[in-house]
Amino acid sequence: MPETPSANLFDLIAARRPRSDQLALETSDATRLTYGALFARSAQAANALVALGVEPGDRVAAQVDKSADMIVLALACLRTGAALLPLNTAYTLAELEHFLGDAQPALTVCRPDGLDDIRRLAQKLGLPAVESLGVAGDGTFAERIAASPAEFATVARAPDDLAAILYTSGTTGRSKGAMLTHENLSSNALTLVDAWRFTAADRLIHALPVFHTHGLFVAVNVALLSGATMIFQNRFDPGAVIHTLPEATSLMGVPTFYTRLLEHAGLTREVCRRMRLFVCGSAPLLAETHAAWRERTGFSILERYGMTETNMITSNPYDGERRAGTVGFALPGVSVRISEAETGAPVPSGEIGVIEVKGPNVFRGYWRMPEKTAQEFRPDGYFITGDLGQVDADGYIHIVGRAKDLVISGGFNVYPKEVESEIDSIEGVLESAVIGVPHADFGEGVTAVVVPRPGVILTEAAILSALTGRLAKFKAPKRVFVVESLPRNAMGKVQKATLRETYKDTFR
Repeated sequence: MPETPSANLFDLIAARRPRSDQLALETSDATRLTYGALFARSAQAANALVALGVEPGDRVAAQVDKSADMIVLALACLRTGAALLPLNTAYTLAELEHFLGDAQPALTVCRPDGLDDIRRLAQKLGLPAVESLGVAGDGTFAERIAASPAEFATVARAPDDLAAILYTSGTTGRSKGAMLTHENLSSNALTLVDAWRFTAADRLIHALPVFHTHGLFVAVNVALLSGATMIFQNRFDPGAVIHTLPEATSLMGVPTFYTRLLEHAGLTREVCRRMRLFVCGSAPLLAETHAAWRERTGFSILERYGMTETNMITSNPYDGERRAGTVGFALPGVSVRISEAETGAPVPSGEIGVIEVKGPNVFRGYWRMPEKTAQEFRPDGYFITGDLGQVDADGYIHIVGRAKDLVISGGFNVYPKEVESEIDSIEGVLESAVIGVPHADFGEGVTAVVVPRPGVILTEAAILSALTGRLAKFKAPKRVFVVESLPRNAMGKVQKATLRETYKDTFR
């Protein structure tokens, strides 16, 4: 019988890549990697992984700063058959303990200045190996890459084999590890290459983080599968982006990017003359931002909708109206329906219901949580997103809220329960409620409403000070309101919808 072709995402990238001398990536520190050099370095990194004992199916955790070598590491994980576990660089040691303890990675890669702390944590958790990787080609893992051969036979993978685990947020408890397969990532990226018309002629400004679905599995995979060039910027800086616009063709960003670029006097139609596409996602884009961008630049931002568990689900059209306040239509090969939350029955056209999705883009389930996985899928295989939506008369999908109380701030998921637990542990706090309210820059601003114990005087400044160092900065409340009591229903449940209405104009 003929051998089954490998479904390894790296094999797909390699089969579609342009000439070896085509530029794949350039960074703000003048690092330039052609596709040939990128693939050779990924082979070296794959050999280094194997030498450290990484085997197919193992997890490789990475909490490192954005650099060309983070992409090299991601490709090396694909090539060895390992599952990459990218971790937010803002996570504290206490937060990392949960992720590493749950995933049990065969290797953890961290920043050079955190090596000693992470090794102590790994020893506590019984993890076998920790290496470091810096932005300047430094670190113990970089040394291993340099000493390794530049040839590696990529491990064949099946479509359902794990390619990555991304920890995602919920409204209660700790993060869940969403298991993403080679087929999940490859099918979605190929669809986006076609939907957004990416080619080897594209030059994509990449100012997103690379520990998140948007930056890693949308931007990077789309660029690599189209043979495009990525212009890496270590962080989002409006001036740096505007300086780069005249030599670029595309930008992928979150609402914060666009609101801050609009505040910059250098944003003009002239600097955008070579651009063809501006994409926005990870949080809702205000209709006024959409209109202001079109007026200022002549371009309509293309909004899309996705989740960690599903990759991208919908997109406004490349050709045709990009309707503000909507996320467009289901992508080819992806099925979307609007259902009644409790029963799963379809709701009439135009009515609000929970968004459910099915397709090759939908994840395999939550790591080591079979019961939770089963709860999130309908019997016919549709994944229940928890987002509420409706379809207008022209078929455009609108996101109108979330069935759950998850807060998305600056494109990052924040669990209210986790923030509330930290606030409630502060001396003098009786209880708290954390909500997300509209924020022009971040989509939603994390907002805490706090009730003090009788006789205790609490201030916003004191609470924020007490939270310093206990939460990643993106989780920390942007405002704190001290009140006498929280609104509750007849069953005693805090009415967060009431709180969101009360504080909806906090950041306006």
